Order: sequence, then C-alpha cells, then structure tokens
Amino acid sequence: VPEWVVCSPGTGGTAATLGSYVSYRRHDTLILCADPEVSVFYDGYCAALAGADWREMTCEGGSRVEGIGRPRVERSFIPTCVDAMLKVPDALSLAAMRHVSATLGRRVGGSTGTNFIGVLHAAQLMRDAGRDGSIVTILCDAGERYAHSYYDPAWYERQGIDVAGADAAIAAAVNGQGLPALPCAWLEPSPYQA
Repeated sequence: VPEWVVCSPGTGGTAATLGSYVSYRRHDTLILCADPEVSVFYDGYCAALAGADWREMTCEGGSRVEGIGRPRVERSFIPTCVDAMLKVPDALSLAAMRHVSATLGRRVGGSTGTNFIGVLHAAQLMRDAGRDGSIVTILCDAGERYAHSYYDPAWYERQGIDVAGADAAIAAAVNGQGLPALPCAWLEPSPYQA
C-alpha cells in the first residue's frame, strides 16, 4: 500500500475516486492533488477547508498544461477526498515533464510533469519527516502532440517561461535538495506538516 498517491485535477474525479477508495479500504495512503498555475481547484479546496462556498468558484484564463486545471470547480471534485493540495507553477510542471521525458527516453505531456512535481513534493515531505514508503502517480499523457509547444524552445520564449531556472530547480529537487516552496493546503493535521 503506497504512502502517497499523486494526481492532478482535470475534472477532479480521479482524485475524488482515489480518495474515496482509500478511505473505504481504510488504508493510511494520503492523496495529494497537484493543481497547475491557472486553475481554480486549489482555491476551491482552500475555500472548502475554510467553510466558504467553493462550488461556484471560477478564475480567469486557462491552464497552459493541457488536460488538467479548470477555470471553474467541476462537480466531480470532492475536497474532503483529498488530503493535501499543491499549487504548481507551469514552468516547474514543464521542466519536470522534460526531466521525465529524458529519464524515460520518450516524450510525456505537461500533466505528467505536474504529477511529478507532486511526487517530488511528497518525497521531500517523507524525507523531512524521516519516513519511508512508496509514492504512486499516473503518467497521464504522451508528449508527441506537443512538438510545436512544450517541446519547442520558441514556444517557451513566447510564453516568457524561464526554462533554465525551472530545469535547475528540478535537477536540485531530483538530487534531494528540495523544490522551491510551493503553496500546499491540508485537509487535516498530518505528520508531514511543518
């Protein structure tokens, strides 16, 4: 049984289903949901924790990370099924995507990168708490269809994304030095909280 399961919200249904199953089976597994930069799920989660109305929340724009993140909270998202929610900058998601692609020898998409940031975050929490265990995530998408965006250096220039800085942050995190501080909210107190 894994210590963590990491996913990212497209509709929020995967996180809700995984969290419901883990709870039903009474496993100690924690569900971490990694939300991309321009998405409302993290804000909706925080509002739900504060007892505010979160169901009709929206944000302007749309996620650059295809397949995940939404400008409105979807009905399938159930905040109480998620133990922790992480807000992930697009630059880090896409740097993680490039790292995973290079490691596997095949292209993956941006949502896989967002999930990998969640994995690195969970691994750092485990390391800091002196705990061990496994972390499970999903390789969501192949990267071939992103040849003219995520795998095109000119696209990053047009988007104003600092590729070198993000790549350096991922390299440091993979080598155990930790990610830059990222917003993280918790459903309830956890042994992983500082």
